[in-house]
Amino acid sequence: MVKGTRDTGDTTRSEPTPPGAGAGQPHRGRAVARAAERGIAYFRRKLRAGELGSLPVVLVLAAVWITFQSLNSNFLSPRNLSNLSVDIVGTGLIAVGIVFVLLLGELDLSVGSISGLAAAAFAVLNVNHGVPEWLAVIIAVLAGTLAGTVQGFSVARTRVPAFVVTLAGLLTWNGLMLYILGTSGTVNLDENGLVAKLTSYYFTNDAAAYGLAAVAAGVVFLVSYRNMRRRKAVGMPHRSLRGIAVRTGVLAVVAFAAAYLLNRFQGLPLALLIFLVIVAGLDVLLRRTHYGRQVYALGGSIEAARRASLSVTRVQTAVLAVSGTMAAVGGLFLASRITSVSQGSGSGVLLVNAIAAAVIGGTSLFGGRGTTWSAVLGMLIIQSIASGMAITDTPTAVQFIITGGVLFAAVLIDSLARRSQQARGRA
Repeated sequence: MVKGTRDTGDTTRSEPTPPGAGAGQPHRGRAVARAAERGIAYFRRKLRAGELGSLPVVLVLAAVWITFQSLNSNFLSPRNLSNLSVDIVGTGLIAVGIVFVLLLGELDLSVGSISGLAAAAFAVLNVNHGVPEWLAVIIAVLAGTLAGTVQGFSVARTRVPAFVVTLAGLLTWNGLMLYILGTSGTVNLDENGLVAKLTSYYFTNDAAAYGLAAVAAGVVFLVSYRNMRRRKAVGMPHRSLRGIAVRTGVLAVVAFAAAYLLNRFQGLPLALLIFLVIVAGLDVLLRRTHYGRQVYALGGSIEAARRASLSVTRVQTAVLAVSGTMAAVGGLFLASRITSVSQGSGSGVLLVNAIAAAVIGGTSLFGGRGTTWSAVLGMLIIQSIASGMAITDTPTAVQFIITGGVLFAAVLIDSLARRSQQARGRA
C-alpha cells in the first residue's frame, strides 16, 4: 500500500445513523395498530348490538362494483353509470313505497299491478282519448292512491294480514289494467311528451350536477349539526362536530365524484333529480313528523300503539295509500323508460325486485326499522348486478341466483340483528 492512501477495496463502510432517524416508524406502526384495534372493537360492538346500519349494504355495493369493473372496464364508465342512475328510478320509487309497508311489519304484493294500472290509465287517456298529459298523469297517480287506500282501509278494519288483502289486489288491479288496455294490448307513448321526457331529459350544464352535490352536502351538515345541538341541550348522546364534519366530507366526495362522472356523459338526468327529491322528502316525512313517528311506533308494537291511543286505522290506511301512490308514480317512470305500455306492464320480476331492494337496503321485515334511503341502496345493488351481467354477457339465470343470494344474506343479517337487539332488550 502506498503511504498516504486509504484501502477502499471490497469493504463497505456504513454511514452512522443520525440520532432519531427511523424512530418515528415504530411509533406510527403502533398508532396504526391501535386505530385498527379500535375500529374492529367498534365494529364488534355494533354487530353484537345489531346496529350496523347501512355499512353491510355499502360494502356489498362496493364489492359488486369492484367485481364487475375487474371483469369489464366499461362498467364504471360515465355512460353506464348514467344509464344505471336512470334505470333505478322506476322500480326504486315502488321500493320506497314498500319501505313504508315493511315498517309496519306488513307486505304489499299489489304494487306491481298498481304500477301497471296507473301506466295503462295514463296511456289510454292521453293517447286514445286525447286527455292532456298533465291531467292524465294526475288521474293515473290518483288511481294508485285510491287503490292503496281501499286496501289499507280493508286491512285496518278487518285486521286481515296485508299480504292477503294485497294478494287479492294484485289479481284485481291486474285484471282492471287488462280491461283498460282492451284488445290493442300495447299503447305507444309520444316520445316528445311530458312522460317520455321524465327519463330522457338531461341537464347538460355542469353546474346542475355540481350544484345538487353541494346542496346535498350542505343540507346533511346543517341537519346533523342542528340535531347534535338539540340532543346536546337535553343531555342525550350525540355525534361530535368532528364526526359530523367527517361524515359530511365523505358524502361530499361521493356526491361530487358522481356529479363529475354524470357530466362526462350527458349531465344530470331529470329522472335522478326527481327520484332523490322524492326520497329526501319522504325521509323527512318519516323521521321528522308526527305521522312518521306513528308509523315507527306501529311497526314496533301495534298493541302498544293502540294502548297509546294512536289511530291505527288511519295510519295503516295512510301507509297503504302511500305505497299505492309510489307504485303509480314508479309505473309512469317505467313506461317512460320504454315509451310504451303493454299487457306485461307491472308483471315479471318487478314486484320481487321492489321488495328485494327495500329488504337488501336494510329495511327490517319485522317492522320498525328502515328508511327511504334503504330502497335507494338496495336498488343500486340489484340494478348494478343486472347491468354488470348485461355487460359481461352473463346468463340471466345467474343474475337471479346472485340477487337471491344477496337477498338471503340481507334477511339473515336482519334476523341476527333483531336477535341481538332482543337479547339487549331493544326490540
